[in-house]
Amino acid sequence: MSSVNNSSQHNQAYIGRFAPSPTGPLHFGSLVSAIASYLDAHHHNGKWLVRMEDLDPPREQTGAANEILRCLQDYGLEWDGDVVYQSQRWDIYEDYLYRLRQQNLIYPCDCTRQDLQTMGGIYNGRCRTRTVDTRKPHAQRLKLYDLPEQFSFPDELRFNDLIQGEQQQNLRTQAGDQILKRKDNLYAYQLAVVVDDIEQGITHIIRGSDLLEVSARQILLFELLDAPVPHYGHVTLASQANGQKLSKQNLAPALDSKNASANIWQALAFLQQNPPPELYGATPAELLAWAKIHWQRSAIKGLSAIYSPANIRPEIITNNS
Repeated sequence: MSSVNNSSQHNQAYIGRFAPSPTGPLHFGSLVSAIASYLDAHHHNGKWLVRMEDLDPPREQTGAANEILRCLQDYGLEWDGDVVYQSQRWDIYEDYLYRLRQQNLIYPCDCTRQDLQTMGGIYNGRCRTRTVDTRKPHAQRLKLYDLPEQFSFPDELRFNDLIQGEQQQNLRTQAGDQILKRKDNLYAYQLAVVVDDIEQGITHIIRGSDLLEVSARQILLFELLDAPVPHYGHVTLASQANGQKLSKQNLAPALDSKNASANIWQALAFLQQNPPPELYGATPAELLAWAKIHWQRSAIKGLSAIYSPANIRPEIITNNS
């Protein structure tokens, strides 16, 4: 079992990030992730960057990127430096793909979604031993196991999550080789997110627990690219009463900037930061100033929790604390 050592990041200045996709406006679940990453960065005297993950034009909403940035500003979540747009970085992604190709770490794949279903949802490496006609649409897959002999990583990868604790995943049986470039020639999230984290010098990644299951494969890609592995921390995911996560796909309501103060207070309460009842109704700046000082990762418990505005009020938090 491989255990990740990110000691190389310990002495570096903290750089965190928030990376939304412009497929629609931010919702409460987005706010929880944004506030958690923002506060963790500021509590540790670090920088907080914003990156727009606009890699998938068919899924994006016109104007959503600008709306997201306006919403962050309305909520007092000011970022450092310029916003990075993944749609402007294709040459960089292609350079990294070339490096991986030269190391015999990627291969063409023409399998369909139906093929993947017959494999049980985990890609079994079928195209590793097939001849794929590269004149036809095909994807590029990254090898996650049975690697070339210059790499000595075992199938099992273990890492310590800053919030969820010790984690492990078998990359052969629980992940499977990952697509880095799609059949439609769009770059895949798994490539772009790691490349951008490397290029921006990200040291800490605080995000929702729905992304915990992809962390091991991303960590291995850092290792294969001989890059420092960031520290990961996955916060409690806001879900609906039916167990589905709050998401744009599940029609979660958009944040209303007129309710910024109440929403920030509720996000802090959801993250179990125990904001004082007397701060309910304070300005976003006042709430964030308090939270920067009192932020505690260790207070966050659980992978997911049901969010209901009616159940997060100062009196309830006070009575249950």
